[in-house]
Amino acid sequence: MQDIQHFIAQAWDSLTRKMTSCATFQDVKTPGEPTLYLPADIPQPPAITDLSRRCPVHVEILPEVIHHLGQIDSQRIGTPGLLYLPKPYVVPGGRFNEMYGWDSYFIIRGLLRDGRTELAQGMVENFLFEIDHYGGILNANRTYYLTRSQPPFFTSMIRAVYDAEQAKGRNAEKWLAKTYPYAVKDYNLWTREPHLAGSTGLSRYFDFGTGPVPEMADAPNYYRRVAHYLLLHRDLSDAILVETRLSGTPRHVLMGPVFGLDLCAAPRASAAAASQECEPVEELTLSEDFYKGDRSMRESGFDTSFRFGPFSAATHHYAPVCLNSLLYKVETDLEWMSIQLGRGEEAQQWRMRAMKRREAVNRYLWDESRGLYMDYDFERGRQSSYVYATTFYPLWVGLAAPEQAHAVMQNLRLLEQPGGLAMSQQATGMQWDFPYGWAPVHLLAIEGMRRYGFNSDADRISYKFLSMVLENFRRDGTIREKYNVVSRTTETPVEAGYTQNVIGFGWTNGVFLALLHELPRDMAERLVEQ
Repeated sequence: MQDIQHFIAQAWDSLTRKMTSCATFQDVKTPGEPTLYLPADIPQPPAITDLSRRCPVHVEILPEVIHHLGQIDSQRIGTPGLLYLPKPYVVPGGRFNEMYGWDSYFIIRGLLRDGRTELAQGMVENFLFEIDHYGGILNANRTYYLTRSQPPFFTSMIRAVYDAEQAKGRNAEKWLAKTYPYAVKDYNLWTREPHLAGSTGLSRYFDFGTGPVPEMADAPNYYRRVAHYLLLHRDLSDAILVETRLSGTPRHVLMGPVFGLDLCAAPRASAAAASQECEPVEELTLSEDFYKGDRSMRESGFDTSFRFGPFSAATHHYAPVCLNSLLYKVETDLEWMSIQLGRGEEAQQWRMRAMKRREAVNRYLWDESRGLYMDYDFERGRQSSYVYATTFYPLWVGLAAPEQAHAVMQNLRLLEQPGGLAMSQQATGMQWDFPYGWAPVHLLAIEGMRRYGFNSDADRISYKFLSMVLENFRRDGTIREKYNVVSRTTETPVEAGYTQNVIGFGWTNGVFLALLHELPRDMAERLVEQ
């Protein structure tokens, strides 16, 4: 236990990036020499003046002042690069060498538990800078993320830092007043078109960009594998996901690459048929709607699963449980902030918004017969049947009624495994599906259980997850991005997408500390003994 806590304490330093360090600008996801981009509406910071002399990095200025996400076409920017942030920040680790949106909440929870309040507060203030100069909270501070955000944990970050400051006897009211209008701006992104889920009163994930995502350049076969899978499983996908291009359509008008695929891997009716030559498919490409869904899936943070159809390509057609639960928390957080700041009328408005969202969640996302929260396909007007670990989000945010929380807990067995909670029941080969489990979802689920008084279940799941992380740390001396909660190992043979199990790892470190602190003393002592 001492070793893993020491490892995490050291990791905060090794994972911290600042604009004066050459290691900050490395990006294995894109080729070429690193480039740092400054906003068009600020003078060059003194720390950047001699950066090109000290580090192998180009310094450029963005071509225009950015007021909102999706305003600027990344093709106008040219070489992908890092976006300037004024304060140090903690990265997840490995290939993820930038400050991420939702990762940062779980990292901040760990930093605060380790007493690193200044670093945690600086990360929140970096998001204020993103809102001011990049149009919103970004997926991460890279130019190719200027078209999308990530799940809205911003008010949760603000409250975590505020509470830590108050616990130290510091008056944080002025800082709270500073962050409040930024939190409102972030909220507005999700409650306006095109982030609205039809006429449901709920919201959806939506990336403003088009075509393949640039950050998959280091995984060039991903979209080919998607196209091949869809070709072999037409019964599982809509026709719009794959389009044959035999009509002479000019290639320059297509959204993405054209693949020359065959049916070699398709099941054959007989041994004689299997011995025949492959049936050729001269040209195959993925549709514009596929790429929109693919990008929106990445805004959700759950990249990749089959939660919203194959490869979650229909993400933008759903009102998801996770997003709308988090927005309910944003509304209740903004109500709390308004009260703290003496803005009673605004507090009442936030309270009404939260009530309306709760009504919409109960109408569209609550499945009474199953006792689960399910995503809603607003294009087809029906609930998904895909059981997913986000069903615990309404418990974490306090949206569920006591009887709804009880019903969800009655279904805990659907996802509980030896190492904690699996993301789903479906073994799709994707990293956000069975048999994999992730630290952030464990924290939200376990704290949601505690909120409704299911402490014994919370303790059991927490112990399973913490002991699994500890066992693997004893085995290889590292902490990983994700775990196989069935085998209780870090063996994660993901078939497509992000196939590595990255070492670091920011949010696992933070969640480990948070869950350990919440575990009853006798169970924590047993964890040490084992």
